[in-house]
Formats: sequence, structure tokens, C-alpha cells
Amino acid sequence: MITGVTLLALLAIGAPVAFAIALGIVAYISTGTFGIDLLPQRIFAGMDSFTILAIPLFVLAGELMNASGITSRVINLANALVGHAKAGLAQVNIWSSVIFAGLSGSAVADTSAIGRIFIPSMEKEGYPRDFAAALTAASSVIGPIIPPSIPVIIYALITTNVSVPALFLAGIVPGVLLAIALSVYVRFFVKNHAKPRERMNMGEKLKAIWNGLIPLFMPVFVIGSILAGIVTPTEAASFAVFYALVVGLFVFRELKPGDLPAIFAGAMRDSSSILIIMATVAAANWFMTFAGIPQTVSKFVLGYVDSPVTFLILINLMLLAVGLVLEGIAAMLVLVPILHPIAISLGIDPTHFGIIVIFNLMIGLITPPMGLCLFVADAIAGVGMARMIRAIMPFFIVELAVLLIITFVPGIVTFLPDLFGF
Repeated sequence: MITGVTLLALLAIGAPVAFAIALGIVAYISTGTFGIDLLPQRIFAGMDSFTILAIPLFVLAGELMNASGITSRVINLANALVGHAKAGLAQVNIWSSVIFAGLSGSAVADTSAIGRIFIPSMEKEGYPRDFAAALTAASSVIGPIIPPSIPVIIYALITTNVSVPALFLAGIVPGVLLAIALSVYVRFFVKNHAKPRERMNMGEKLKAIWNGLIPLFMPVFVIGSILAGIVTPTEAASFAVFYALVVGLFVFRELKPGDLPAIFAGAMRDSSSILIIMATVAAANWFMTFAGIPQTVSKFVLGYVDSPVTFLILINLMLLAVGLVLEGIAAMLVLVPILHPIAISLGIDPTHFGIIVIFNLMIGLITPPMGLCLFVADAIAGVGMARMIRAIMPFFIVELAVLLIITFVPGIVTFLPDLFGF
């Protein structure tokens, strides 16, 4: 009881999640059950995993690719594919996020890199600035769903019966489905503010496709080599870093050796914020397991919910609410070790449940008051949070509709993993 009160009180006053969890554990230890020396032991044990190395490596690969001049090439590729359609620039915005997702795996990085180009460009073509910012934030949610994805790796680390390759495959169709849903909304329900865009000629298209293939080879190799069992996720992440360095320094030549210290420092900072949360949550999960809390919660839930459909409805509502106040990865680390066994006991496919949880919590990136992508888009657009919230609501409804589809049509999620034998 004292642990929960301490944790909620610290979160309420804005304390960092990792420190709030650690101090909550200290409050539990202070009851006299354990010695304080057990806390650093459990924190270290939570980090003692070779697979965890994939997280900082993928973060670094994304930072290097972002600094290597790929953004303009990705946008040109998307423009060659969909730029001539109605609301062409808005469509290019959406599908650039799909392509960019395979490079960074981060919604915040997507919003920052693409937003700086698209928000001013869309405004020049006649789109309202708040609409351009909201569309950029909403489409960036695709980033952590389409592989490679840091949330997917973390989910696989903290659960059983789920593999990284299975979750990678499972995220592809939902990610593309979200892009299609956003494109349909923009195509049919948004006023066309811009003049029709001219089609590229064949030479321009071929050049855009050729330039786009070089950065796209990285996620294809990473995912393909993992699926083929040639490399582990950590080894694939190492190759991604090497590939990003070669492309940036020697192929595109837009990455300078002098840029590397700042890039490495930024990747270390971003990785540390994830890893310190993982370490403290791993310690908290050990203490909760010792206290029998997951078993108690599971027994309580199963006593009242015996239908997978009812459970999924309740879980979606709960996660949407949690996503309003807690960052997605932190929420996943805290809740999944408790919820995952319940889902398994109800006969829900573990891969299906994993994608539901990740998709749901990533929607929290565009919902106030903790929507990081919302803040990044507003920082670029400068339209004010009130206008951003109004503009994002239609896109939130679209993403909610896609969440319901993947929740109640599990074949959409499990089709590719089943096809490849996972």
C-alpha cells in the first residue's frame, strides 16, 4: 500500500518515472522485508541481458540515418509514389512516415525530422498550419509499429511466449493499415486546400526510387536477417549502425566526422532514459512477483472476466486512459508483466495481444497531456496546444478505429507471423 501511494504521489508532482518507481521500491523495502542493498542488485539484474544492447544500437542507427541526408530522399520517394493524388502533399506526409518508420522506429524522431520539412511546405500549399502539424504527429505513430521497433524489442524482453521476429512481422500490416486509414480520411473527408500536383516524369520517378532504395535496404536487411535466423536482434542492430555510418559518410557524404560526437551523445542520452526506466521497472516487477501481486491481480480479474472479448475491451479502455498520463514505454513495462499472463490464460494469441498493447500505447503519443509527438509538432508549428488538440481529434478517431479493427480481427495481426511459421 505504501509503495503504491508513494509512486502515485511522485508521479502526480511530476517526478521522473524511473525515480518514482525506485523510491516506491525504497518505501516497500523500508517495511523491513528486505535490505536496501537488494535494490541495486535487482536493478543490475534487470539490465543483465545481451538482447537489451539492441535498444541503444537501434537508437544510434536511427540518429545516424536521420543525420545522413535520408529525409529528403525518403520524401522524394513518397512523392514519386503518391504525390500526384488528391491532397498530394498530405499523402506524401503520411507515406513518408511509413518509409521513415523502417529507419528510425521512433515516432518522436519521425515527427521532428519530417515535421520540419512538411509543416512549412504544407502551409505554403494552402493547408492550415495546425492541420499540417496534427497530420505529421498522427502519421508518426506508425514509426514504432512498423519494424524495426524499440517498443517491440522491449515487449519481447519482458514477456514469455513472444519472439521479436513474430512481433516485427505482426506490426507490418497494422502499420500499413493505419497509413491507409489516414490516407482515406485525408482523401475523402478533408478539404483539398492545395492545387493538384503534377506527376513526376519517368526519369524523375526512377531517380527518386533509386535514391530511396539505399536507405530502405537497411530495414529490409535487418528484418530479413532476423527472420531468417542469421543474426540476433542485437547483431542486426550493430549492422544497422555500421550501414548508417557507411551511407552517411561515404555514399551520401552528408554526415561529417565532426557530427559524430553530438550524434553519439544524443543517442546515449535517449537510450539512457529508456534503459533506466527498464532497470527500475525490472526491479519493481521482481518485488511485485515476490509479493504475489501479479497472481492476485490475475485471480481477481479472472474471477469477473471470463470472455476474451470483454477482457480486450477493458484493456483497451484502461490503456487509452493510462496513455493520457504515462509515457508509452514506461506504461508497457509496468503493466505488461501483469496483463500478459492474464491474456494467455484467456486464450488470446500472445503476438496479437502484444501488438494491441503497443498500438494502443503509441496512440498516447498524440493525446494530451503527455503526448510527446503533439508537443514536438507544436514546437515546430507554434500554433498553440489548444489548436493542436482540436486538429488532432479527427486523426485520433481514425487511429482508434484502426485499433478496434486489429483488436477484433486478429487475423490482420497474425497473418504474417503464421505465414512465416512464428
